[in-house]
Amino acid sequence: MKISVLVLDGVFDSGLASVLDVFQTANELRGELPQPPPRWELTCVSPQAGSRRGGDGGDGAGGGATVRTAAGHAVAVRRPEEADPPELLIVPGVAHKQPGPLVDWLAAPERRADRELVERTHAGGTELAAACTGTFLLADADVLNGLPATTSWWLSPLFRQRYPAVALDESSMLTRAAGITTAGAALAHLDLALALVRDRSPALADLAARYLVVDSRPSQASYAIPEHLARTDPTVAAFERWVREHLDQPLRIADAARTLATSERTLQRALDRVLGISPLRFAQRIRLEQAAHLLRTTDLPIETVARRVGYENATTLATLLRDRLGTTAGRLRREVGG
Repeated sequence: MKISVLVLDGVFDSGLASVLDVFQTANELRGELPQPPPRWELTCVSPQAGSRRGGDGGDGAGGGATVRTAAGHAVAVRRPEEADPPELLIVPGVAHKQPGPLVDWLAAPERRADRELVERTHAGGTELAAACTGTFLLADADVLNGLPATTSWWLSPLFRQRYPAVALDESSMLTRAAGITTAGAALAHLDLALALVRDRSPALADLAARYLVVDSRPSQASYAIPEHLARTDPTVAAFERWVREHLDQPLRIADAARTLATSERTLQRALDRVLGISPLRFAQRIRLEQAAHLLRTTDLPIETVARRVGYENATTLATLLRDRLGTTAGRLRREVGG
């Protein structure tokens, strides 16, 4: 399978390396399967490659074109038209972790050629995949409209504001639809690459994951910081504070709205606009975050932890830990105890 990896200036070093390392590992381990899939052939490409030949950004090895990563490393690239037509185009994220710099990066003149490459590749029927901030480039190219997608959890308010036509689910580690795969933040590049290997051989993907010591992580929800997301809107921030102040009490949205001097409808609209979820779901996130903290840092029985975060019994908490965070109380405690 021929794969083009779109390497952009400022690419996130470990994201790019994760993609390349997973496929290299899979290629090296193919021989351990009785009927291995064909090899993957990866080529790093960039529409800006032609402007970096010999000298300016050259890597000193024959004057080839290079792109600089966020850490300043030179990555040898080819222009997309010089590479074999790919069956898959992968877009790793760039290292902009805050909305302002990311928006500036998206608005740079160089992005026009990048967007056109994504649009042209998608129109030709080639599969697409992106992780972290790379998902913003796909959305900017209008190829995610009407489809489910995920992105870096802390950039979800910006993503939702810029691309309302995309069905964003930032709690997912991976989403797949219509030949497009998106993955979440930072090291979700590993999950992305392993999922793409799994498409051809689940056994090989599992073997590569064991060699790379990568566990299954179906959700980003356990990594998200609710108060960070809430800061983007004063109503959401006020509701987040109210939930934390009443963590061990039954959740009554009407009481929260009355205390915040707003209506339930306005509160719902604020949560939907910023996070794309209901007040109840956001309160669940906060409660589960605190429950996970208590399970990791104390030896309190799960029944006590459940009551401290507003649930009447341990069964409800255990179900939500499994369904929302993809984990269990025992696993959370083993993370600390070893």
